[in-house]
Parts: sequence; C-alpha cells; structure tokens
Amino acid sequence: MASKPTGTGSTLITGREVVAPDFLTRARSVSRQVRDRAEATQELGTMPPDIVASLSAHDLFWMLVPTELGGGGADLLAAMEVIEELSHADGSTGWTFMANSTNTAIASAFCGDAAVEAMFGGKDRAITAGMFGPGGNAVEVEGGYRGGGKFAFGSGCGHASWVCGGLFVLNDDGTPRQLENGTPEVRVCFVPRAQADLLGNWDVIGMVGTGSYDFTIPEQFIATDFTIERTSVTPLRGGPIFQLGAAAFACAGHAAVALGLMKQALGEIAVIASGKKRPMYPSVVADHPTFLHEFSLQEAAYRGCRDYLFSVFGDAQRTAAAGKDLTTEQRARFRQATSWAHGVAADVVRRCHMWAGSETVRTTSRLGRCLRDMYVATQHVFVDPVTLVDAGPAILESWLDARGEGR
Repeated sequence: MASKPTGTGSTLITGREVVAPDFLTRARSVSRQVRDRAEATQELGTMPPDIVASLSAHDLFWMLVPTELGGGGADLLAAMEVIEELSHADGSTGWTFMANSTNTAIASAFCGDAAVEAMFGGKDRAITAGMFGPGGNAVEVEGGYRGGGKFAFGSGCGHASWVCGGLFVLNDDGTPRQLENGTPEVRVCFVPRAQADLLGNWDVIGMVGTGSYDFTIPEQFIATDFTIERTSVTPLRGGPIFQLGAAAFACAGHAAVALGLMKQALGEIAVIASGKKRPMYPSVVADHPTFLHEFSLQEAAYRGCRDYLFSVFGDAQRTAAAGKDLTTEQRARFRQATSWAHGVAADVVRRCHMWAGSETVRTTSRLGRCLRDMYVATQHVFVDPVTLVDAGPAILESWLDARGEGR
C-alpha cells in the first residue's frame, strides 16, 4: 500500500488506497511561466490562453473535484498551498485560479447527476465561474426553475465553459421564499457559457488580470440538477471536505491568495533592499538595523498568519473526516481567520512597499502591482469587517466555556 505524501490527500477506491497527486509540485512547475506572463495577464485583463492551457495540462483546475469524476480529490489544505503558490507568482492568476477551482469543485459535489454528466462526463471537463451571491430572481416550475439576472465580479469567466449565478427563489406572490432558518432561499444556477452574456467591463486598479467581468444570465429554464442551494452542506458526492460547504471553500481560497501576496511582497523587498542604496544609509538598505527589525516583524506576521489559517481549516477537515458535524465556533472561525488574514496581509504588503521607495513607482513594478492587488482583495464582500462581528458571538462563547472548565 502506498504511503500518503505530506500535504496531500488520499481516497479509497474499491478498497485500495490511491495517493492523490502532488498538486503543489505541479503548481511550482507552472509558477515561473505565470510570473513571466504577469504583464501579459495585466494587458489582456484575463488569463492568457497559454496559462489556461498549462494549468489544465497539470489538472490543477480540477484538483478538488472528486476522484469518481476524474478529479484530483485533493483536500482543502493542499488546495490552499496551490493557490498560495500561484498568487505568489502573480496575484491576478492566483485569484482567478482560486475562483475557478473552488467554483468547479462545489459544482462537482453539489449539482445533480444530469449536470455532473454534462460538465464532467465528456472529454472536455468543465471550468466554472460566476457569482454565488444573488443577482436575480427565479420561480420554481416543473423540473426546475425559470429566471435570470445580472451579476458582478465573475472572476475567471473569460475562459470558463460554464457560468453560474445566484437567484432568489420567489413565492407565487413575488416575495422571496424562506429557508427553515428564516433566510431567503438562493439557488445557484449553472448554465453553459453560451447561455450567458459577458459585459466586458473590467477596468480596475488592482487584480487587473482576473477577468472579473459583469455578466447576465438571460431569463431561461434551468433544470433542478443544474442548481444548488447556496448554503447546503450536504454534498451528493465527494469526500468529507464538501461537508464544510461552499463558504468554507471561498474562505480558504481568499485566505490563500492573501498568503501568496504576502509571500510575494516579502520576496520582492528582500531583493530590492539588498541592492538599494539611500542617503544617510551606510550601505544597502538591507544592512540597516531598522529595516532588519521591520523585515523580521513582517516575516513573522506572514508565518503566524499562515499557521493560524492552516490550523483553522485543518481542524475543520479533521472533524468532517471523523464523521462529526462542525461546531458553530468552527464555522465562525472560517470568517474570522479569513477576514483577519486580509488585514494582516494588507499591512505586511504595505510595509514592504514603503521600504521599496521609488522602486515601486513604475507600473511594471511587481511589488507595486502586489500592493494594488492586495488592496483590491481587501474590498471583497467576503472579508468585510462585519464578518468579524458575525463571527464574534460564537468565538466569545468558546472563551466563556473555556473559563468555566478552568482553562
């Protein structure tokens, strides 16, 4: 029986342990090309075809897809490592890949059999993109739903073969239908790329190459198998990690991009400072005690942040793998850790940028682009400060419980 390599997952197929591919090694083999093509990615506003081809050739888009569908069956920690590596090479590419790979994974685990056959049953496996947040309305009809809407920030739509959007499900009287917990029901509906219209309006200061176009899904019939309920944590296939739900995948993906951008900034300033001279400095900036003190602090911030993120998502994976339900605290920590990590990352990147001085003024500067990418990343609704407020009660309760136990 093969041993399971560190940092990857494994899956049981007909009683035989199958070792998951080492996707991090594959990502590293692509990252040089990603770095070299970063300017082209910026100019195109989306991933160049050769980058899409390389990621596809290494099966990276489908690393999280269940093995029974021909995917890699990787776990969430392995996916975070890959997203971090690609974001280290180029923020836009890492972000786009994050959006495509996690979206595709959720579709593969939660869509019905007819959708999975259409998306993954043929020679050309689906790459999906879109927006799980609601941008339109739908009504339930026989066999599915009829509806459509307009959506913003469809990262990776430019090369996706399927596009999705969240639709409020309406009652007969036009009011939003409610789930048992009292929140509106949102169905995420997947349609072939040809049945959606990209608006081509991505003109931004950072994450320029993500192709996060606005798009519309014209009103149409969407069979039930091609829809998922946005908050579901009951997958139809795949391993225990899918019981974490789409929100956990989104949190892990966004957090990994932030890690990659921190790593990129630290690497860039290490090179810049080692060759940069300034007035009043006896030698290069990297030799000055003030810089060394600052670099040590920011490097520790990156490593501490990384350890906490992997602890949070690793703990959740272990709980799911043991067949247990996640606690409210564990789910709250997804949002806490991800939003907090973006604050840490923004500060690390900013401090690195400050030490670079005029080296980052030109638009071709990698560190300058890293700063712009990082600050756009902090504006995503998924890491809005209110997420920390929402996570607070469950986390506070855990401290009260701990105090009661004498810890």
